[in-house]
Amino acid sequence: MTRYTKIINMMDSYYTKDYEKQKKNITKVREVREETVRKFFLQGDCEVLVVLEESGREILIDDFSSDDDIRKYLGPKFINKKR
Repeated sequence: MTRYTKIINMMDSYYTKDYEKQKKNITKVREVREETVRKFFLQGDCEVLVVLEESGREILIDDFSSDDDIRKYLGPKFINKKR
């Protein structure tokens, strides 16, 4: 299962994904679009780690999380209508 990270700070929020380079054994972090994360989240193929920078809290949101948590941390567009 693919893991995306949503960083929430005082001004804005953004999504990232970690990519591991095979030859150099390093992990690269790249910013991804919200539409990409939403597409895979609604398919059930990913989980999102929400990091609140101010408090340092981390919340893991996946397909089995409650609708209230999904709406609060990711937004209403991430709620699957078929459930």
